[in-house]
Amino acid sequence: MSSTDPAPARTQTPGEVLLSATGLQKSFGSNMVLRSIDLTVCRGEVVALVGPSGSGKTTVLRSLNGLEVPDGGTVAFAGGPSVNFGGTVSGRELSALRDHSAMVFQQYNLFPHRTVLENVIEGPVQVQRRRRAEAVQDAEKLLDRVGLLEKKDQYPFELSGGQQQRVGIVRALALRPDLLLFDEPTSALDPELVGEVLKVIKDLAEEDWTMVIVTHELAFAREVADEVVFMDGGVVVERGHPDQVLRNPEHERTRRFVQRLLHPF
Repeated sequence: MSSTDPAPARTQTPGEVLLSATGLQKSFGSNMVLRSIDLTVCRGEVVALVGPSGSGKTTVLRSLNGLEVPDGGTVAFAGGPSVNFGGTVSGRELSALRDHSAMVFQQYNLFPHRTVLENVIEGPVQVQRRRRAEAVQDAEKLLDRVGLLEKKDQYPFELSGGQQQRVGIVRALALRPDLLLFDEPTSALDPELVGEVLKVIKDLAEEDWTMVIVTHELAFAREVADEVVFMDGGVVVERGHPDQVLRNPEHERTRRFVQRLLHPF
């Protein structure tokens, strides 16, 4: 990664709180991966979660979507569901969380036996029960927006990694979510394909989509994020404006992490 300074982070007027996560805890066996995590995301805000492998970033992201069930804590959407994970959580409660958010996965997770268009309309038609004609029209507009309309009848194996990830982003957008969640969206890509995916995410940020992004691309995080949250050992070590956290961190743990990624040799 280049150590040159990217463009300044975009400015964002604080808006209504869309998502509030409080006291998230999670253990896998004897390994406690989340130790009382708090996270607040406002409408139109981009929050970047950064930190070393095993710090709990992806577990936080999956907890917001109900794909991971925390052992404790609360996830609440403004005007929507509020799920307390201190006891038994129903499938209906988890589905309610997913009604408000959509995940873009590290490994694309496209259905290999379905075309690009079929992958995109699956959620709107099967889950949201929208009319197929309406879902197809929306899908074609979104595919055109990311330069993939001509690929709509192809299968995932016929696409590059970058194209597959762009389809994954379109699939999430087709659900019309309040919140987009990205789990290391470029980590499975060859270096020359990273830029095309980051450009799509940057365009979404400029359109004020609300996003939480787990990423190791620190220069990109500084450019698009309104807040950077640095995690290590299952706790939030430091959070704040990207310039503060990534250029002048207060904590030594943050400083060592940033230096290691920006100056690996």
